[in-house]
Amino acid sequence: VLVDCPLDVCEQRDVKGLYQKARAGQIPEFTGISAPYEPPLTPELTLRTAEQSPEESAAQVLAYLVARVIVSSR
Repeated sequence: VLVDCPLDVCEQRDVKGLYQKARAGQIPEFTGISAPYEPPLTPELTLRTAEQSPEESAAQVLAYLVARVIVSSR
């Protein structure tokens, strides 16, 4: 599952201040800041969390699992 979210949105959502610490050099090898981010080439499922609510993302995951008969639709 690829959780696709722009870096600026991730930083806005960061309640722990990790991105700020990473930008200040306090956290080495922080993905997207001081270490590269390499998204998967062919994810089975992509959640665009900047465009979807958490409920919409959860529904998308559930629909994916039901369609593949991994979980029951009941």
